[in-house]
Amino acid sequence: MVTSIVICAVTCLTMILSVLFFPTIRIGKVKLDSYWCIVLAGALLLIVTGQADISVIGQELISDSAINPIKILVLFISMTILSIFLDELGFFRHLANITLKKAKTSQFKLFLYLYITVSVLTVFTSNDVIILSFTPFICYFAKNAKINPIPYLAAEFVAANTWSMMLIIGNPTNIYLATAYDINFIEYMTVMILPTLAAGTVAFLALFLLFRKKLAEPMTGEPEETEIADKLYLWVGLAHLIVCTVTLAIGSYIGLEMWLVSLLSAVSLFVFVLVIALVRKKAPVELGACLKRAPWELTPFILGMFVMVIVLESKGLTASIATFLGDDFPVFKYGITSFLAANVINNIPMSVLFCSIIENVTIDATAPVFATVIGSNIGAFLTPIGALAGIMWSSILKTHDLKFGYLDFLKIGVTVAIPSILAALGVLTLVI
Repeated sequence: MVTSIVICAVTCLTMILSVLFFPTIRIGKVKLDSYWCIVLAGALLLIVTGQADISVIGQELISDSAINPIKILVLFISMTILSIFLDELGFFRHLANITLKKAKTSQFKLFLYLYITVSVLTVFTSNDVIILSFTPFICYFAKNAKINPIPYLAAEFVAANTWSMMLIIGNPTNIYLATAYDINFIEYMTVMILPTLAAGTVAFLALFLLFRKKLAEPMTGEPEETEIADKLYLWVGLAHLIVCTVTLAIGSYIGLEMWLVSLLSAVSLFVFVLVIALVRKKAPVELGACLKRAPWELTPFILGMFVMVIVLESKGLTASIATFLGDDFPVFKYGITSFLAANVINNIPMSVLFCSIIENVTIDATAPVFATVIGSNIGAFLTPIGALAGIMWSSILKTHDLKFGYLDFLKIGVTVAIPSILAALGVLTLVI
């Protein structure tokens, strides 16, 4: 067990350091994100040293279960592609300018409108999708309005990772944990609606107090005039996203798995656009951009972390952690520990690990499961390591020449995440 723990610990520590100090590595002319390379190397080291059982890993990867990591990746990447397509059409940039016009010269109104918009969209789609789509949108409107983008970027990221708790489709971690314990869409929503409202309200108030001085300054810039040229592609993209979201919500009642719904939606989008492009005799450049911008690098990252979790589980570490946590005060114990663990190994692998830990508890699993759901969502905005979206969000900011380091992220995280998770866990205690 010691060898496995050491390899996993060193891998996670190196991954954190890579995000801070060497986010990319270059092999010849190829430039790669270092975080997934390190995790993949750690997983391969476990296999080479005999710590990982190849047959067990293979069985897990091909298992016909909703918590199969391959299915989660398909779900995430397919949903992301639907959003990227709309972004390529300029939909979110157009939405940015509409928001600017409604806010006029008031930064507070703009801040409020943005928080509400992101919150509502996140509830019905996915936090990762919203972050990938709205981060460029915020960079656009901040530049056009000549204002500091940081309060809005923080509001977007916090809102997306708070309100994503409300429905099972809001975050892959929700899907994983709820599916593992046979919690359906309605049961999940019934429990999580009040904790989400509490956390979302507290998060907004904390953000407002943190940025109130900057928000008091008027906006001096004017929004640029934008128009979406290809209205047909826009309606096709929106229709696919809406139908996909609705089908995801009712999928459990008609026997459709979420990963299959999202995959079919992405495939259908490609077919529709290809047919339209063929009729028009015009190359579908938006589809090429979707394939180029899709987060394919998350595949080796997720699979590598999944291998490490399987190894730790096989060595008995998860049972030992369950014994250590005990059965008293499960909401706060599992909520806080999952919140912190997400910022060591990322929230998706953490959810896989805690799913195994919860299997060893002697009490009803309901409280630990929902507490872990809260920890996996709110833990995403404590540090950039907490979620895949945090890593990608930081990367997008760099492409827009915005400096936002680890300490800047942590400052906002501590100020907002801690009161938010305490509020959510407190209300969950009352609900359960």
